[in-house]
Amino acid sequence: EVHVVESGGGSVQAGGSLRLSCSASGSTESDIRMGWFREAPGMEREGVAYIYSGGVGTWYADSVKGRFTISQDTAKRSVYLQMNDLTPEDASTYYCAVARETRFVKFPLRSADFGAWGPGTRVAVSS
Repeated sequence: EVHVVESGGGSVQAGGSLRLSCSASGSTESDIRMGWFREAPGMEREGVAYIYSGGVGTWYADSVKGRFTISQDTAKRSVYLQMNDLTPEDASTYYCAVARETRFVKFPLRSADFGAWGPGTRVAVSS
């Protein structure tokens, strides 16, 4: 069973930055694929960023493109989300998830394509 844990959330002012981290353990697949989602109160879960092909391939939601950057550390089996120029609209609980190894991920990201989820880390942005 894969265990996923996020960290790095917090409270920042608009225009500030945060760096989220995610670590996955217990996976036996050689090429783990991981993504970030976010869910704000009253809103549907939204795919934010995804990394694959050993870190070469990336995908971003239009709402964060140019401001967020996803990266990975293959040795640590971790992924990161650098979030810059944060706005109040970015305030959410952010979740890290591991793609099902038998599934091909589609875009925009779909929750059903991911099988292991972290408990989430909260991001608050003040004006």
